[in-house]
Amino acid sequence: MSDHVYKTIQLTGSSTKSGDEAIKAAIAKAAKTVHNLRWFKVVETRGDIKEGQIEYWQVTLDVGFTLD
Repeated sequence: MSDHVYKTIQLTGSSTKSGDEAIKAAIAKAAKTVHNLRWFKVVETRGDIKEGQIEYWQVTLDVGFTLD
């Protein structure tokens, strides 16, 4: 196994369905322009409530990728 150097960025994804869908949305969008994505860590989960129901989820992630 070779040594790696990682760059970390922070992303926030949102979804009306679930926290998992918010994570997937953030990673899918980042993967279009950031190469070599390797890992993520959930930093914060929050959401919006309307009339006693969750209207949408927001999940903030630290995402690591290897440098070329």
